[in-house]
Amino acid sequence: MKWLLTLLLLIMAPLLAARDPILTGAEQPERYLPLLAGKKVGLLVNQTSRVGEQHLVDFLLQQQVQVVGIFAPEHGFRGDADAGAKVEDSRDARTGLPIWSMYGASKKPDLSLLQQLDVVIFDIQDVGVRYYTYISSMHYMMEAAAAAGVAMLVLDRPNPNGAYLDGPVLELKFQSFVGMHPIPLLHGMTVGELALMIKGEAWIANADKLQLTVIPNANYQRDLPYELPIPPSPNLPNSQAIKLYPSLGFFEATPMSVGRGTPFPFQVLGYDQFATGEFSFIPVSTPGAALNPPLKDKQLYGEDLRQVATDGLTLAYLMRWQQLFASHAKVLFTAPDFMDKLAGTDKLRLQIERGDSEQQIRDSWQGALQRFKQQRQPYLLYPE
Repeated sequence: MKWLLTLLLLIMAPLLAARDPILTGAEQPERYLPLLAGKKVGLLVNQTSRVGEQHLVDFLLQQQVQVVGIFAPEHGFRGDADAGAKVEDSRDARTGLPIWSMYGASKKPDLSLLQQLDVVIFDIQDVGVRYYTYISSMHYMMEAAAAAGVAMLVLDRPNPNGAYLDGPVLELKFQSFVGMHPIPLLHGMTVGELALMIKGEAWIANADKLQLTVIPNANYQRDLPYELPIPPSPNLPNSQAIKLYPSLGFFEATPMSVGRGTPFPFQVLGYDQFATGEFSFIPVSTPGAALNPPLKDKQLYGEDLRQVATDGLTLAYLMRWQQLFASHAKVLFTAPDFMDKLAGTDKLRLQIERGDSEQQIRDSWQGALQRFKQQRQPYLLYPE
C-alpha cells in the first residue's frame, strides 16, 4: 500500500503546487515599499484595500510611509455609502488623514490635491463588470496623475469574473461614468491589466506622460475561482450576487427590484403589479446599503436566484421579464437612456424589445469581442 500512497502523492504534487495561495499586489510589500521611500503618497482605496487583516492605510503608516491623504470612490472610504449617494470630503477618525471625495460634486480628483503628492496608489477590489464604477474612478485618477506629473501605482487584485469575455463592446457615443472604455461588459481583465490598457491605448489625455507601475497578483490565473474576502460594495454581499451582477445590473433601468433593501441584493428579481409565482419579498430602507430602494415597503413577486447556478452573462432574465411586461402592455425599460449606458449601446435594448433570440443577440457581439480579445493581448499579465 505504501507504493500506492507514493504514486498518489506524485500524481497530486503538480495539482497541489498549482494551488499556492493567491497573493494580491498589496500582499507583496517587498515589491512596492521601496518605490514609496521618501515619497508623499495618496491612496485611492476603500474597505477592500487590505494587507491580510490590516487596511492598506494602516499598514503603510506602520511602515513609516508618508501618507498625505485618501481619495474615496463610490460607496466611500469605508464602503458604507449607498449606491449613487454623494460622498463628502471628511477626515478619517482612525488616522486623522483627510478624505477627498471622488464621488461628490465631481468624479475627478482636484489637481491641487495631486500636486501635493509624488505617488498615488490605487488598490480596490473590482468585480470585472464594465458598469461597476471603480474602474471609472481609476480612469479619472490616471488622467489627473498624468496632468499633475504624479506617478501611479496600481496594486492588482483578482477578477472574480475573470474567466468570462462576453457582452456588447461599448460604443463611445454611449460613454458615461458607468461605461468609459470600449471594452465588453465582461472584459476578463484585472484592474492592473485594465490600467495598462487605458494607458497603452491612450484612453486618457497625456497617456504617454503617465508613469504607471502595476504590482501583479502572485499565483493567479483568471479562470480560477476566487472568493472575495470582503464585500466590494454594500449591495454585492457575496459570491452569488457578484456572479449574478452582470446579468441583473440591467434591471436598474427598469421599474423592478433587484433586491436592494433586502438581505439578498442582486440575488432576486421582483415587481409589485403582477404575481409571477409564490416567491415574494419586501424591500425596506436599509441605511448604508439602500436608504430608499426601488419599490420600498411594497410586496413584490418574482424570482429567487439565491441558489441558481450561474456563470458569466445570461440574457434569460431580461428576455423573460420583457415578455411578461409586454403581455401586460407595460414597458420594461422605463429608463431607456440609462439602459443604453449600462449596455454601452442601444442595440441590446432594441434587440430585446424586438424579440430577438439570445443566440441572435450573442452572434451580433462576436466580431467586436474577437477584435477586443486581440487588442487586449499586449496588456495581459496572466495566462488566458
